[in-house]
Amino acid sequence: MQKQTSVNYSEGKFQPIIDKCEGCERVVEESGNQYCQTYLFPKAKWKLGICNFATHAKPEIIVTNVRVNPLKAAKRASKR
Repeated sequence: MQKQTSVNYSEGKFQPIIDKCEGCERVVEESGNQYCQTYLFPKAKWKLGICNFATHAKPEIIVTNVRVNPLKAAKRASKR
């Protein structure tokens, strides 16, 4: 018995991609529709924010500068 290596995306198991998936390297096209080759329901991956499979979108890292009061820092350091 030989293993089937090709996936038929148009069978109904895979849902078409959404607009946020455009540009991802995991998108494949079959029968005029585009599907994610990694995940069955691409819309669900974007529901809580960024898709963890997305190759085209990177999470934004926000860096904030914290102002340290030198007098309080000196007091804390002297207590040790």
